[in-house]
Amino acid sequence: MPYKYLEDVGTADIAFEATGCDLPELFTAAADATMNVMIENIDSIEPRETRHIEFKNDKLDMLLFDFLQELIYFKDAERLLLRVHEMRIDDKDGHYFLDAATEGEPLDVARHEQRADVKAVTLHDFYVKKIDDAWKASVLLDI
Repeated sequence: MPYKYLEDVGTADIAFEATGCDLPELFTAAADATMNVMIENIDSIEPRETRHIEFKNDKLDMLLFDFLQELIYFKDAERLLLRVHEMRIDDKDGHYFLDAATEGEPLDVARHEQRADVKAVTLHDFYVKKIDDAWKASVLLDI
């Protein structure tokens, strides 16, 4: 065979778990975790620009997936680093609605310590679920 697979050489994924006492807190924590994979010092991101993000989905986990993908899109398309300022999630008629106000600024290599270039959220072991009185999400990011 002219090739073989090498194990334990490196990985192209970073996984994290996020928790929150409610869905807005969970989604905000997941957004910060995603941004923190890209930028070491997320507190250095200043609120110079705003973006309003809205999504609707009939599956709660896919609502989080869409939201995190949107944050990655802004980083790729506009080099814009965003953090959640306000978050609202509603459940109406079997659909989940996300309404988020985000704030941030363009990537500044002099101030923002870059870590990894997140390319996408994957669906591998991805979930959002309620455990007792808290919410938990498991996310795997492709870098």
